[in-house]
Amino acid sequence: MVDLPANSPVAQWVMLENTTDLPGFRRAARDLLARRAPPEHVSWHTRSTPTQDLFADPADPADPVVPGATSAMPCNGNPPAINVPPEFLTLCETVILHSDPNRFGLLYRLLWRLVHEPALRHDPLDADSVRAQHMAQAVRRDMHKMKAFVRFRRVQDDVVQSHPEGGPLHMAWFEPEHHTVEATAPFFARRFTQMRWAILTPECCVEWDGGRMKLGPGASKQDAPPADADEALWLTYYQTIFNPARLKLKMMQKEMPKRYWKNLPEAQFISELTADSSRRRMGMIEQSPTDPRRRVPVFVEGAAATVRNQTALALSRMQRGESPKTLQALNAAAQACRACPIGQHATQAVGGEGPLGARVMVVGEQPGDQEDLRGKPLVGPSGQLFDRALAELGWDRACLFITNAVRHYKYEPRGKRRMHKTPSQLEVAACLHWLEHEIVLVKPQAVIALGATAATSLLGRKVAVMAERGQWFTRADGVRVLVTLHPAALLRMPQAQQAQAYVAWLSDMSKASDLAILPLRPEAVKQVPE
Repeated sequence: MVDLPANSPVAQWVMLENTTDLPGFRRAARDLLARRAPPEHVSWHTRSTPTQDLFADPADPADPVVPGATSAMPCNGNPPAINVPPEFLTLCETVILHSDPNRFGLLYRLLWRLVHEPALRHDPLDADSVRAQHMAQAVRRDMHKMKAFVRFRRVQDDVVQSHPEGGPLHMAWFEPEHHTVEATAPFFARRFTQMRWAILTPECCVEWDGGRMKLGPGASKQDAPPADADEALWLTYYQTIFNPARLKLKMMQKEMPKRYWKNLPEAQFISELTADSSRRRMGMIEQSPTDPRRRVPVFVEGAAATVRNQTALALSRMQRGESPKTLQALNAAAQACRACPIGQHATQAVGGEGPLGARVMVVGEQPGDQEDLRGKPLVGPSGQLFDRALAELGWDRACLFITNAVRHYKYEPRGKRRMHKTPSQLEVAACLHWLEHEIVLVKPQAVIALGATAATSLLGRKVAVMAERGQWFTRADGVRVLVTLHPAALLRMPQAQQAQAYVAWLSDMSKASDLAILPLRPEAVKQVPE
């Protein structure tokens, strides 16, 4: 920092090391405040950005010397501490990345006013504050656009020829509006850690070799590589997913401003797809409606009619009071069940799985998302934890009969996900006869109830699982029931509690080991003919 001649309209001239020299700005601003230099008497300047290691510790720049200027008189002692709101420091970190050459002067003027006008920090409509906030918003938007619109192309450089295990270099060309390359580069290092890449911009270039990031001088668009096969695949995908019925041109241009189009390979199709969207939309409207996808998995042609007939026959027999004599008949009838609303929305009814005559039956609450899609009980995250327990207990899953108290998956849609919902008492009661029919067919010696819903269905009363877990109860038909937690309850616990809860749950399950480890009974593979 130097003083200029007294007759100069600017009394202080500050030279910063580069366009984003925040440490230098802070040092100079503290020194200027100590000298009581008003903002209108300070001129801010920057040097060109040198090539450097992005993660290297910046060296403290020496005070610049301007030929023919008089050195500034040093202030007495260290500059005094300056108390400013923490939000101002965050604002400085962002605004300093803006391309406006007057940003340093604006920030110093705000700092000066915060020190001399304490009421400023409570004035949200102050012109300087509003301007700085708008500049910060523009910087954040520019960083977001860089993350969204960088398009890499593969390059077979010298490094990949000598060390092919590192993979090819991926290069991209981007033209940011502000000095945001260095600030945004760590995002790409986290996003593409295992990939060698480089981003070229007019101001500076950044390169990642898989473990170290380097910043270099700017480049020209001619240095960017030509299109490759990956880009052709991306363009085909982009044209395929275009939906004219969902086109909102103004919103698209707001999120993808035209200034970025020249560097986006897909932009060449925007005008064509937009111009043709009206005709394509009308064509979609004129098309005849299509049949909705079946909830029950589609069978091959010729077998579908047989399955529908079997389902209708099994359901009509049950309505007449006849009991199904095979699991196939029972599950076929369950597919057509609409005794409660759950069946209207689930993919399919999920019946029990395992051998008839199994010594131990395991009853859960209801199918989960994976069970609903695959048509098998306990195969999702809870099923994986259940299988882990079986392995530690030495049980064979093939010797168990596994089912649920409720046949259909009850869920609540949240975006693209289906979130589990606990079935109501009426819905559990509507499914009870399916479970009872399975108990009649399987004839288990013992049943393990996983969770409150299963225990309530089996015992016909409200069960306090935490108080009654690990205990045996006997049903009216003589079948013993062991009550414990559902594995999903363990997965929902805090991470720190899961290990201890799993050990306790395993202890509950082990009380059925005397039956579960026995081989199948001779009649286990036999079924009564229909």
